[in-house]
Amino acid sequence: MDVDALLARARDGDRSALARLLSVVERGGEPAREVGRLAHQASGGAHTIGMTGPPGAGKSTLTSALVRTIRADGHRVAVLAVDPSSPFTGGAILGDRVRMGDHALDDDVFIRSMASRGHLGGLSLAAPEAVRVLDAAGFAFVVVETVGVGQVEVEVAGETDTTVVVVNPGWGDAVQANKAGLLEVADVFCVNKADRPGAAEARRDLEQMLDMTAGRDWRPPVVDTVATDGTGVDELWAAIRSHQDDAATSGRLEQERAERVKVEVRRILARRLLEAAEARAEGDGFDALCAGIVAGELDPWEAVDQLLAE
Repeated sequence: MDVDALLARARDGDRSALARLLSVVERGGEPAREVGRLAHQASGGAHTIGMTGPPGAGKSTLTSALVRTIRADGHRVAVLAVDPSSPFTGGAILGDRVRMGDHALDDDVFIRSMASRGHLGGLSLAAPEAVRVLDAAGFAFVVVETVGVGQVEVEVAGETDTTVVVVNPGWGDAVQANKAGLLEVADVFCVNKADRPGAAEARRDLEQMLDMTAGRDWRPPVVDTVATDGTGVDELWAAIRSHQDDAATSGRLEQERAERVKVEVRRILARRLLEAAEARAEGDGFDALCAGIVAGELDPWEAVDQLLAE
């Protein structure tokens, strides 16, 4: 496989070449490392937008509406839709693209689904590399739509330049927001389905929560949207662009991207060490160590020390 040729074709708009590169990244291994190396050299121009929030908030429909607005503004845009993997079979429906079918015939929109593969943060370990490939392919904006977050699954904030937290009327109160870590995650809050009762109360709770955290360099705006008819999506796009400009001029964007690199390197290092450890945890030597533990000749910690020493 000629990775250089595939990347060149992807930059020229060849969707099948781009799809092949992303498949290589998902499979991992040495070919994925080669794709990552070349993509890294050609990336850095895209602004990434994370769409996260509780399940059922309407993230996919809102993402589709946002893509329409970005395209109307004249930009090429890619979407990486991360779907949950089954804890029982490991499979994933990869169905978020169904809600984005309006863009199927637009050559300047590329939508890819990716399974979370059980990763607790809601993002596959391959997601940062996939985003880099989409960036290298020449898309001005890459939208990452994640699995619905729980109280600790806010990893998307560390992977994107602008994080949009989507909530609904009746989603909870300021206490729940703080429990979920949404205050630290959000660069923009979006109250979607704002035509339903309780929208004003949801906005009020978010504004009160933000009032208690004075001193931040950036106060996340709260935008009301109705994704099904496009109401408020222009305002959401304006808020995202405002955050983009502020982060760039203040220097935060450069700092956050540098921190993101550190996190990614640590993650790759941990994965490589885990692979090495799993390779050692098999065979006759490993069975002998376990037998020694059963016989009381050594404890598990001593066994691990021997494995590490080897």
